[in-house]
Amino acid sequence: MGLHKILKIVAFALAIIGAIFALMIIAGDGDTAESMSGNMLYIAYVVLGIVLFLVVVFVLKGLATGDIKKTLMTVGAFVAIIAISYAMSSGSDLDLKPFNDKGLGITESVSKNVGAGLYAFYILAVLAIGSMLFGGVKKLFNK
Repeated sequence: MGLHKILKIVAFALAIIGAIFALMIIAGDGDTAESMSGNMLYIAYVVLGIVLFLVVVFVLKGLATGDIKKTLMTVGAFVAIIAISYAMSSGSDLDLKPFNDKGLGITESVSKNVGAGLYAFYILAVLAIGSMLFGGVKKLFNK
């Protein structure tokens, strides 16, 4: 039996279990709903673990059979964008006193990491939009 069929069976079984738990939550009283929602979380954790495991397996399988040079260049470009974003972020451009007065414990390094994440998102968004526009314009002129 192929892996695709096994995964379809596992997905179908998990969907049925999830539907049964959802119906038990809807039909049950408050105590039952609390215990069932905890069970739903465990199922969600199991599904997340299965998905992460399969992603890692198929990525490694694709690396072994595909062009590793292209993959490493893409990963290197992503790491370069993260490094540039981290260098652009200062972390000291925000007054942290109001946040720390509320007990949030935000430091300059946390602020710098958040800023780096935002800069990385902006750069990747611009690249994605630019590549879509480039593809559309290229398609228009090739016809």
